[in-house]
Amino acid sequence: MKEGQTFTIKQTAKQTGISEDTIRYYEKIALLPRAERKDNGHRIYRQEDIETIRLITCMKKTGMPLEEMRPFLAVSTDADPAEYPELVVLLRSHRENIVSQISSLQQVVDFIDMKLEQGRYRRDCSDEIQDDVSENRMEEPKPKSVSTDQMSYFSVPAGMGKSPTSVR
Repeated sequence: MKEGQTFTIKQTAKQTGISEDTIRYYEKIALLPRAERKDNGHRIYRQEDIETIRLITCMKKTGMPLEEMRPFLAVSTDADPAEYPELVVLLRSHRENIVSQISSLQQVVDFIDMKLEQGRYRRDCSDEIQDDVSENRMEEPKPKSVSTDQMSYFSVPAGMGKSPTSVR
């Protein structure tokens, strides 16, 4: 066993916020190196392993598939990105995808905000419920401006049913 502080799988899971089963799975598919073991067979992890798990978690939050993470995990943390131009290209491409997703999600948030501010999110409710909603309002909020492109993205053609499958 190498010098330095070591952690049990339970401590590692607590520090990284992922389950013990997930840590074992990452070992099984070789995203993490096989953990060293104590004499009793229990896994032990080093700070470097915890940092790798945090990197995996971060990349996973961006939507990167586990298989696409492998090249990034093979590079040392203090490596110069200029030495790995192919990884820089992959990371830039992934970043562009994330920026596009953020933009799409912002459109969804803007649309929801507009619907909430205009009070028109219950079109299929009876007039009685609509009257109750408008009576409980203190003042009419100002609608957020949403572009025609954003509206066309969310609009449903007339005559479409109310089922979730009718929304684009």
